[in-house]
Amino acid sequence: MSPVLSGVLQLLALIVALGLVYRPLGDHMARTYSTDRHLRVEKWIYKAIGADPAREMRWPAYLRGVLAFSVVSVLFLYLAQRVQGSLPGSLGFSSIDPDQAFNTAASFVSNTNWQSYYGEQAMGHVVQTGGLAVQNFVSAAVGMAVAVALVRGFARAGTGELGNFWADLVRGTVRILLPLSVIGALVLVACGAIQNFSGIHEVGQFMGGSRQWNGGAVASQEAIKELGTNGGGYFNANSAHPFENPTPLSNLFEIFLILVIPFALTRTFGRMVGSVRQGYAVLATMAGIWICFVLLMMWTEFAHHGTAFEIAGGAMEGKETRFGISGSALFSVSTTLTSTGAVNSFHSSNTGLGGGINLLGMQLGEIAPGGAGSGLYGMLIMAVIAVFVAGLMVGRTPEYLGRKIGTRQIKFAACYILITPALALGFTAAALTLDTPVHSMANSGAHGFSEILYAYTSGANNNGSAFAGLNADTQWFNSTIGIAMLLGRFLPMVFVLALAGSLAEQTPVPETAGTLRTQKPLFAGLLAGTILIVTGLTYFPALALGPLAEGLAS
Repeated sequence: MSPVLSGVLQLLALIVALGLVYRPLGDHMARTYSTDRHLRVEKWIYKAIGADPAREMRWPAYLRGVLAFSVVSVLFLYLAQRVQGSLPGSLGFSSIDPDQAFNTAASFVSNTNWQSYYGEQAMGHVVQTGGLAVQNFVSAAVGMAVAVALVRGFARAGTGELGNFWADLVRGTVRILLPLSVIGALVLVACGAIQNFSGIHEVGQFMGGSRQWNGGAVASQEAIKELGTNGGGYFNANSAHPFENPTPLSNLFEIFLILVIPFALTRTFGRMVGSVRQGYAVLATMAGIWICFVLLMMWTEFAHHGTAFEIAGGAMEGKETRFGISGSALFSVSTTLTSTGAVNSFHSSNTGLGGGINLLGMQLGEIAPGGAGSGLYGMLIMAVIAVFVAGLMVGRTPEYLGRKIGTRQIKFAACYILITPALALGFTAAALTLDTPVHSMANSGAHGFSEILYAYTSGANNNGSAFAGLNADTQWFNSTIGIAMLLGRFLPMVFVLALAGSLAEQTPVPETAGTLRTQKPLFAGLLAGTILIVTGLTYFPALALGPLAEGLAS
C-alpha cells in the first residue's frame, strides 16, 4: 500500500469513528450540563469544597469561581514540585527549580502542558500522577464549563444567570472525562502502552554505557492527556515514545481522543440552544478547516523536492517510521488545531511550509475543532464577529441565535481575539531584541525566528507543542512563556463570560425575513472566511519572516 493511500484511509477511518460517536457523546454532554440531578459522589465533593450546586451564578461570580480554583491549582502544583525531593515515589529526583516549577504549574493549570524539562528525568510518580495528571482532568473541565456558560448565554433570556461553575466543573470531570479516560487507558494498554509504578531500570547498552528508563502510570495519563486536549507527555519524546504510543493503531486512537470532545461539543451546543442545525453549521466550519489543513500538510510533506526526500518517499526526517508521513501529518495538524500540543514527530523537521501550517493552526485560535471547551467558545466568538461583518455589509443590526450583537457584545469579542496575538507577537519581539533569549536558538535566519515565534504562539494559545531546537529551560523563557500561558488562558475567559452574561440578559428578538440564517452553508462559509481573514491580517507579516521565507527558499 502506498503511503499516500494509507494516509487517505487513516483520514477516512478517523472521520467515520468520529461520526459514530458524535451524536451519543454530544447528547450525553448536553444532558450532563442540563440536569438538576446530582450523583452521590458529586454530592460528597460539593460538601467537601463547601459549594452549593443549586445556586445560579451571574458572570462575575462564575468568573471568580474559575479564577479562584485556578489560583489554588497553580499554588498546589508549584508547591508539589518544590518539595518533590521529600515526597515518596520521587524516584530519587530532586525538587524542581523555582522558575521551572512556576512554568510547569502555569502550563498544566492553563491546559497548555508546555514542558521545558525531560519528564522521565525530572518528575517522580507523585508529581506526575497526583499533580500533572489531576490538572489534565480539571483544566479540561474548566474549559468545558466556560464553553457551556457561553452556550447558556445564548439559550437563556432575561436572567443573566449562567449556571454554577462548581457543578459544571465536577460534572464535566466525573461524568465525562473520567469514564472516557478509563476506556481510553484500557485501549492504550491493549495496544502496548505501559501502566505501572516501577522504578528506574538499566536497559541494555547505549553508546558505550547503559540506558536508564523508568516506568509510570503512562496509559492512564496518555488517555486524559489527549482526551482533555492537554498534551504533556510522561516522557520527553511525548507521543513519539513507544511507551506512550507504541503502534499505528494507538496513534490513530490518540488522534481520535484529541478530536472527539471538541467536535462533539458542537452537538451539545445545538441541543442546548434548541437547534441542532446551528451545531451542524459550526461543525461544518470546524471540520472543513481541519480536513483542508490535513490535506495541505500531507501534500507539503510528501511532495517536497530533493534527492533525500525522493529516496525516502517524502520528508521523513524527525518522524517515526512506524507512523510514517501520513500518521505524523494527521497527528501534527490535529494537535495544533486543538490546544493539545502532544507530538509524535519533530515539528522543527517538517518542511518550511509544513512548519507554517502547524503555526497557522495555532494562530487561528485553535478553533478547528480547538480544545476541550475552548474550541467551542472560540468558534462562537468568531461567529459573533462574522454576523457583525454580515450586518455591516447589508446595513442591518446583527443578530445571532435571537440575540442582538450590539456595541457591548462586539467589544467583548474584539478584546477576545486581540489578546493572544498581542501576547505571542509582543513576547516574540521582546525575545528577539534581547541577547540572552537569542542565545537559546539552535538555528539562525528564518528557521531560528520560527523557533521563538512558535514557542510564544504555542504558549499564548495554550497549545504546548514545541518547534524544538530552542532551549526553553532558561529563566527568561520559563518566566515569559509562563506569563503568556496564564494570560492567554484566563484573560479571554473574562470576555467570554462577560459576553455570555450580556447575552443572557437580553430578550430574544423574533426571526424575520431579513435575519441571517446562521444554520445554512452560506454562513458556514462566511464564518470560515472571517476566521482566515482575521488570522491572515494579524499574523501574515510574522509568518512571512519565518516559515514562508524558509519554504520559498528551499
